Amino acid sequence: MAVMNPNNYHDEQNKQNILKMRAVLETLPSFCRTFFRGIEEYTSSRTRLAYAYDLRLFFEFLHEKNPVCAQTEIKNFPLEVLEQLTRIDIEEYLEYMSYYEKDGREITNDERGKERKLAALRSFYNYFYQSELIKSNPASLVPMPKKHAKEIIRLEPNEVAMLLDQVEDGTKLTKKELEYHKKTKIRDVALLTLLLGTGIRVSECVGLDIQDVNFDVCGIKIRRKGGYEAVVYFGEEVETALLDYLEERHHMIPEQGHENALFLSLQNRRMAVRSVENLVKKYSSRVTTLKKITPHKLRSTYGTTLYQETGDIYLVADVLGHKDVNTTRKHYAAQDDERRRRAANVVRLREKGADDMTHS
Repeated sequence: MAVMNPNNYHDEQNKQNILKMRAVLETLPSFCRTFFRGIEEYTSSRTRLAYAYDLRLFFEFLHEKNPVCAQTEIKNFPLEVLEQLTRIDIEEYLEYMSYYEKDGREITNDERGKERKLAALRSFYNYFYQSELIKSNPASLVPMPKKHAKEIIRLEPNEVAMLLDQVEDGTKLTKKELEYHKKTKIRDVALLTLLLGTGIRVSECVGLDIQDVNFDVCGIKIRRKGGYEAVVYFGEEVETALLDYLEERHHMIPEQGHENALFLSLQNRRMAVRSVENLVKKYSSRVTTLKKITPHKLRSTYGTTLYQETGDIYLVADVLGHKDVNTTRKHYAAQDDERRRRAANVVRLREKGADDMTHS
């Protein structure tokens, strides 16, 4: 039996997801195990866990709101319950997801949240329907919620420069923040420069090990969503920032199990996603108060700049690790409109003032 290496961030995350998954499965009908075994080969543990949480919400809704289902404990629901439900039952579930209360908390879902929940339900139903274990598939009859286009929030070039300047000099930080800044400045510059200069995801960033950085080719080996590995290349600014940090990193003594991690916290442990999110929030709030900047917005900034410079949507999709170019197009092709608008003023039909001279 293979033993997971505690140094490997991705294996550790996978292990945690599996343990959480087992706990959720204990609360679900027994036939759910068949579904999760069936999709294991082509889904990540993170995706399966997300499905499990969404399915638990669905069964809790049925147990609470459906008179027939209320008579049976969720764990004892038979598979037949799926084909006894109708399209209306599923639409009522999605409507309920718009707003509900749980454990004293108010929870809301917008179109994107409801879309994810319906997608999980469709996969669930499809599995049993295609396996010929149920005779009807009401989930396939429910249309996906219509999503409204979201504005892409990104940093302008001058804001990127201001952000990196702030990370370097910390002029707008509080006295307490400056104490930490003295110890983390070189690391923070390297981390922010890497995110802005490559467009990698924050999970890919914190998952980096020292040996994943190759200065011979100026590339980093990352584990993408879905588990496959890819090499992402970086430019001179990223190279300089990483070399500066690695000089400092080699003098650190990591906690046991964190020896290989590239980015270490002040506790000398691998940095967590939440830590990077807080770090980005701390610095970016000093630069722009009008935009809520997250690590993902730094990714959007990189994707937008790359598209504006190259006009190549396939290149942007490849570099960002999007499996489907339509995902990329949805986010960045809106830039085409901006370029077309600029084009409208580029071509001059007559010199300014010519018309005035004609009528003088």
